Amino acid sequence: MPSYDFGWSPEVETFLSYTNYISDLVMLIVVFDIIALLIMLFLERYDPRVFFTWLVVLILLPPVGFILYMYMGSTIYNRMKFMPKNVTDQQLMTAAEYQGDLLESDLAHDPEMADVYRMAKAMERAGAWSYSNDNRVTLFTDGREKMDAMYEDLRRAERTILIEYYIIRNDRRGNELMDILIQKVREGVEVRLLTDGFGIGKGPKEGIYRFRNAGGHYAMFHSSLNLMLSPKKNNRNHRKIAIIDGKVAYCGGFNIGDEYQGEGPLGHWRDASVRVEGLGILPMAVRFSADWQYSAPKDPLKPLGHYLGDLTLPHGGDVRMQLVSGGPDTMPNNPVQLQYLAMFTNARKRLYITTPYLAPDDSMLLALSEAAKSGVDVRILIPDKKDHMFLFWNNMTYSNELMKAGVRIWRYGDGFVHEKMVLVDDCFCSVGSANVDHRSVTLNFETNVMMYSRKITEKAAEQFLKDLEVSEEYSCEKFEQSTMMMRIRMAVSRHLILLA
Repeated sequence: MPSYDFGWSPEVETFLSYTNYISDLVMLIVVFDIIALLIMLFLERYDPRVFFTWLVVLILLPPVGFILYMYMGSTIYNRMKFMPKNVTDQQLMTAAEYQGDLLESDLAHDPEMADVYRMAKAMERAGAWSYSNDNRVTLFTDGREKMDAMYEDLRRAERTILIEYYIIRNDRRGNELMDILIQKVREGVEVRLLTDGFGIGKGPKEGIYRFRNAGGHYAMFHSSLNLMLSPKKNNRNHRKIAIIDGKVAYCGGFNIGDEYQGEGPLGHWRDASVRVEGLGILPMAVRFSADWQYSAPKDPLKPLGHYLGDLTLPHGGDVRMQLVSGGPDTMPNNPVQLQYLAMFTNARKRLYITTPYLAPDDSMLLALSEAAKSGVDVRILIPDKKDHMFLFWNNMTYSNELMKAGVRIWRYGDGFVHEKMVLVDDCFCSVGSANVDHRSVTLNFETNVMMYSRKITEKAAEQFLKDLEVSEEYSCEKFEQSTMMMRIRMAVSRHLILLA
């Protein structure tokens, strides 16, 4: 081929050479982005909103966006990592289903059970398990009362204590818990404490050190190293469960610390937990067993029966219940998400919801809207204070969408409301750790107690209506008064919340 000499200076030729390199690099980035888009399109096909948000990040920050996705999002990583855990969980839960015919037996003996049967079967199909009908349940809505009661039960423990908590603060009440656990270990009680690597944060490290030295068993759901180097930082064990001698169990939304009894920067703290005696303890023990086996495979538990009391004895209770647990290991059919959908769509008269973080996915948003449009009295209580800025602005955005459909929204005015409660009609009530938001139904490991009881439901309804008395009703008109800066914050928050 002929050679052409354009007579360009060495400087121009050097410039053109660099231009060619840059052109090749840009082409490489474009090809990389196309491949990354195809991967993300396949992995996030279950949630187009998440795909769109990551798409924007990828376009604005190529190829850093895809690296961030693999570090923080990485659906394929979650499936590969958590699938073995899900298999183990299912095996343990199946082993605990010996009372599987109890629901049908209840219906046969009491025709008025039809509504309960319908809802419980819906929960069962959603992934709830271990229906039981002989439980004594106490509902706590005050942190001091709940911690006092649990600490007293812990002090009376004689054989075993199993505790799984997202947050234990390094303060008076947090260290009081550690002192109790250390004392029980010294008395010969087998104590196992499971915390979340992210949630424990600046927790009572000195107390945990003393606990382990005394002979207590301690495990972290995800270690600090895992949090630093893998996407698991977004998969937090948000559960709050305590099982004492297999006779008493606690489950709900309260963490451990002074803040949760109203002694923190947010003031009065509203939340909810339940104390259970009866067969309902069994699925909680199984839940703990599965999580412990995942977190501490080198420190196995004894056979499950060792941690249970004589559950065959009558407990004099009349509360029927099921346990609902979900996490990234159950995706895309998260039982918590399906539980909430079943409750929203089965409501006939009233649907009361309390949640600190309101960011429902499209299916829940539609279910809530349709419930309100069909004449159900749908009311939602959210905070009027910020504990997480993005989540606060998210609340405003989704509130406006729901209010347009006829849902009534209140903003709590007496401190901070952290309760995760869903109440349907006259005798269906859920209390637990799962919020009505993206994180709880896709990223976190959560557990709710689903209860069938007029007494419990009515008590929860009374507290809900009492909370509305110290709250201000929100409206579309008030939303329209938002400043431009507030609207920008809402728009940014709505996308950022899908990333973390």
